[in-house]
Amino acid sequence: MSQHISQVTASGPPPAAPRATALKRSLTLTNAVLYGLGVTIGAGIYVLVGAAAGRAGMHAPLAFVAAAVLMGLTAASFAELVGRMPVAAGEAAYVREAFQSDRLGTLVGLLVIALSVLSAAAISVGSAGYVGVFLALPEAVLIAGVVLAMAGVAAWGIKESVVFAGVMTVIEIGGLILLIAAGVGANSEIVTRLPEMAPPLGDTMAIAGIAGAGLLAVFAFIGFESIVNIAEEVREPKRTLPLAIFLTLAITTVLYMLVVWVAVVAVPPAELAASRAPLAIVFERLTGASPRTMSMIAIIATLNGIIVQVILSARVLYGLATQGSLPAWLKEVSPVTRTPLNATLLTALAVLLFALLLPLERLADWTSRITLVLFALVNLALARIKARESAAPENTYIVPHWVPWAGCVSCMALVAIDVALALVARAP
Repeated sequence: MSQHISQVTASGPPPAAPRATALKRSLTLTNAVLYGLGVTIGAGIYVLVGAAAGRAGMHAPLAFVAAAVLMGLTAASFAELVGRMPVAAGEAAYVREAFQSDRLGTLVGLLVIALSVLSAAAISVGSAGYVGVFLALPEAVLIAGVVLAMAGVAAWGIKESVVFAGVMTVIEIGGLILLIAAGVGANSEIVTRLPEMAPPLGDTMAIAGIAGAGLLAVFAFIGFESIVNIAEEVREPKRTLPLAIFLTLAITTVLYMLVVWVAVVAVPPAELAASRAPLAIVFERLTGASPRTMSMIAIIATLNGIIVQVILSARVLYGLATQGSLPAWLKEVSPVTRTPLNATLLTALAVLLFALLLPLERLADWTSRITLVLFALVNLALARIKARESAAPENTYIVPHWVPWAGCVSCMALVAIDVALALVARAP
């Protein structure tokens, strides 16, 4: 924000320099949690349950549990870092502060943007699959309509768009609860088949399947970390955001575990994997009702995911431009909507491009890989910051020194497993 000019000339003080329009602090803990759930759930369970079931079969719920445990370490690191530095473009700011490198900070910011764009593109492809249940239009047309419409909502205003996304989040969570209730009420095998979830000892194929599904499950948990990037629009961010991160991760884990198990018990995993609207099939199989009901809820969930990812990418572009790392036109904030319109438009165009060029699973895999590398860097940044300080800051959530190291190692280990699985798959 520009400063007032304080010099006085012979003709009197010059007029104050105009202040740049700033982001508005209007979000509460409820808004932040709904935002996080909207990113995570919309990007995960409605889109990827079929792909995860195809890789891990009846063991798919374990992949989500394992991913949640690993993500919990990184969530704790983010919770401390956002209290230390409650700014937009959070990850970039954390790495810049830790390594005193503008270039590295900018690189991390660009990774966050790439992550948001690819994630939104994947959700857009998944959303088009559910919209196709109602509209017999070419997939490219559906994808374009979805992306452009949700970019318009994201540009509307942060309070308005997050409240809109919050309402959609309540609906999508209600859909998952409805599915779980239908599964428990209609299928007695939900409990009796629980032993099938655990792989037989020594079954390397089952373990490999869980590991492969675990990479997709990481994609399904993407969202909790995005909460840090609305720090400049949240009231009391040091107190609100760490709690929002942990609540988002906990609620998401419970819902994922239950929904995935209901899905693989109700519908054979191979059939789920072949469907473009997997939860719609599960709902139809459990209730005998038309799949259109669940398809409508899934559309809401996926549209919600697109909105919040576009908001995230636009805020990081804005934050990097404000820091001088990207062109100044990206930090321009509309005086009408109080949102960064140029950054939002650029994000929407990038999302549309990737959604039209790449299939769902490839988008999800690459999103997960970028996420793991980014999380490893953020954990390493916190470890470095903690190592060089003599005393922890007051009134900030603090984790033990081993947490960021464990988070970094776990992320890189999953990347190594992914590489190993890819090499095995290519072997003759």
